[in-house]
Order: sequence, then C-alpha cells, then structure tokens
Amino acid sequence: MDQHASSARKPGGFSSGDLKEIRNVIRKKYAEVSVSADGKFQYPIGRDGAIALGYDPAIMQKAGPRLLESFCGVGNPFSLGEIRPGDVVLDFGCGGGFDLFVAGSLVGESGRACGIDLTEEMAKRAKDNLAGADITNIEIRKVDSENVPYADHTFDVVISNGVINLSPDKSACFSEIYRALKPGGRIQFADVVLESKLPADLSGSLEAWSQ
Repeated sequence: MDQHASSARKPGGFSSGDLKEIRNVIRKKYAEVSVSADGKFQYPIGRDGAIALGYDPAIMQKAGPRLLESFCGVGNPFSLGEIRPGDVVLDFGCGGGFDLFVAGSLVGESGRACGIDLTEEMAKRAKDNLAGADITNIEIRKVDSENVPYADHTFDVVISNGVINLSPDKSACFSEIYRALKPGGRIQFADVVLESKLPADLSGSLEAWSQ
C-alpha cells in the first residue's frame, strides 16, 4: 500500500490530482487576465511595465496598444542575451503575445517564434492580438502541462517571463526546455522567487499558486 501511494506522487510531492487542481486554478486566473489584467498583479503591467523593464521603444511602438496592454511580464528576458536574425525561439508561457511579438521581430523572416500557453483563453488572446500585426513568422499552441510540443533540439533560445514559478512541476519544465533546445542553445527567463517562508494560511493554498 505504501509503495502504491509513493508511486502515485509526482516530483515535488504532488499527486496527479494535485497537479490537475493547481493547473485549473492557474487557468482560471489567466482566463480572467485574458479579458483584463487590471488589479490582478502587484507590479506595473502594460505599457508602463514594458517601459520600466527597458523594452526597446521602437519595438513597443511597432507592437501597438493592443499587444502592449496585455503585457504582464515580471522582467525583460531579452536583456539577458542577443536574439539574432534566423534564430528559432520558444516563448514558454506566451500570455497575451507581447514577448512573442518582440521575439518574432528580432528573428526576422528567416527565423521563427513559437509560443505555448496553458490557458486556452490566453492563447486565443495572443492569436487575436497578433492577427493585426505585420508579422508572419509566429505560431501559438495551447498546451495541457509542462510538456513542450516540439521535437528535440528545435530552439536556439527559450524565453519565459513570470511563468515557471507557476508550475507545480519545475523539474519537468526545465527538462522539457533542455530537451527542446539545440546543443549550445540557451534559456533566458525572468521570474519571481520566494525570499521568505510563506505564511501558514498561504502555504497550503491552491489559490497561492496563481498569485
């Protein structure tokens, strides 16, 4: 009996049921964010957030207001290394599509920018936001877990912005990212970290996963 119970646990100590519940909580929040992000985050978002994080003003202007207003990033993954023309880039958790647009602009027509997101509504928002953009080298897929739906050694760079902290199975995140990267490829991500122990009322809270 003990052996069966142990085998049912996933990395991080979560059961399959736990993982499903956590992902559902995250989907619920970001389905709401796909409609409006106002009041959902404790840091600047939208155009003000992108300016504060040092995004290229020329690319921001090219993106336009619709993409900018959907930006909820916690940092600027593009500040960590150069994205070159011809690169193939994955945005792990593409949200409303602003970072994906930036990546697509940087890689040019000889490159490709691919986005994945756990929330169907968010993936649709990104597709809608990008439909009016003058860019054709972008694709978006909705996923159900940390699995990356691309072959081994596909990407030169993987970016992520405020997403990996949401995953209850971070080992799977990094394993999948590593698998999908080309030899010598790199990950550039911005995220939030816990600097002190969670209060008791939050440590066991499913809702805390989407904060």
